Amino acid sequence: MKIVHIITRLIIGGAQENTLLSCEGQHDLGHEVSLITGPPLGPEGSLMERATSYGYRVEVIDDMRRAILPHKDARTYRTLVRRIRDIKPDVVHTHSSKAGIIGRWAAHQAGARAVIHTIHGLAFTASTSAVINNIYKLLEWMTAPISDRIVCVADAMTEQSLDAGIGSPDQYVTVYSGMHTKPFLHPARSRCEVRKDLGISDEHVVVGTIARLFELKGHEDLLQIAPNLCARFPSLRWLWVGDGLLRPEFERQMHAMGLRDRFILTGMVPPTKVPELTGAMDILVHPSRREGLARALPQAALAGKPAVTYDIDGAKEAVIDRKTGFVLQPFDVDALSRSLATLVENPTMRQTMGQAGRELALARFDTRVMVQALEKVYRDTLKVK
Repeated sequence: MKIVHIITRLIIGGAQENTLLSCEGQHDLGHEVSLITGPPLGPEGSLMERATSYGYRVEVIDDMRRAILPHKDARTYRTLVRRIRDIKPDVVHTHSSKAGIIGRWAAHQAGARAVIHTIHGLAFTASTSAVINNIYKLLEWMTAPISDRIVCVADAMTEQSLDAGIGSPDQYVTVYSGMHTKPFLHPARSRCEVRKDLGISDEHVVVGTIARLFELKGHEDLLQIAPNLCARFPSLRWLWVGDGLLRPEFERQMHAMGLRDRFILTGMVPPTKVPELTGAMDILVHPSRREGLARALPQAALAGKPAVTYDIDGAKEAVIDRKTGFVLQPFDVDALSRSLATLVENPTMRQTMGQAGRELALARFDTRVMVQALEKVYRDTLKVK
């Protein structure tokens, strides 16, 4: 098949990782794969080098941006229509909110045989502005009819989209976001070596989070509960993997609480370092306000770590409450604190939950499972058409 993937930008993030794994897996199967993206602007880092080194075609449209910019968006649309007509793909598969809207309309205009879109996170819940959310909801409602299939990374995405009146049930299919499992099962560097480099001793219990230091990721909740937990557990250390615009403010708060020495901030790290850093943790906490299905949750499970998360979007499809971790009422900070305390003081529970989580993640989130599922979606769609 000729397959064109379109995504807004190749920063370091879950949707981008999912897209590259799809491109790589389909390229390995012998398909003719093209990836069209905007420039990887922003402080989150870039996956462009990985994309361009794999062997499939990568094209950058400089006008494609995450923000709504009418003139650039119009030029992006025209460029996409022209390129899709040139390539003549069997499948156009769009990712992320912006590229998902413009890319699907361009594919429709260009006469692509099959138009597929993946919802990695709901666009109409992403902003704190009700006006912006309503605009995206309207755009998704208008664009759903030209989508042959809408792939969701969790059943929760399907339920919420249908509740919002977007599309019809027969359009939706769940394909869990895949990942390479081996690096998490067998990290390149040992747990002891990584912890030593980070200044973490054997007696320390490490609660880690993997997320951009940005709005809606829930770091504020962790800072709220940190003083009490640090007082109760002198061995507790916090490991924050990621960077972002809010880092200076978070560090200011840590200093003000007298707890800066209890937090280890890695800053931006390449995705290849995430497995070994996850292995250095004892518990993964993910208090995000909005996700499709956070990759950090199955990654922690693969590394044999229990996870604590709010019950938002697809979280309960990656964490089984009280079996592989704790799934909490959204934004219940007291429950967040209690659950972390329970795990900090119960190493046997951490081990039991971690093993159960690994078994779940291997069955559900392996890259090969995702690529084969997408293959079926494409072929079934083309057969119907």
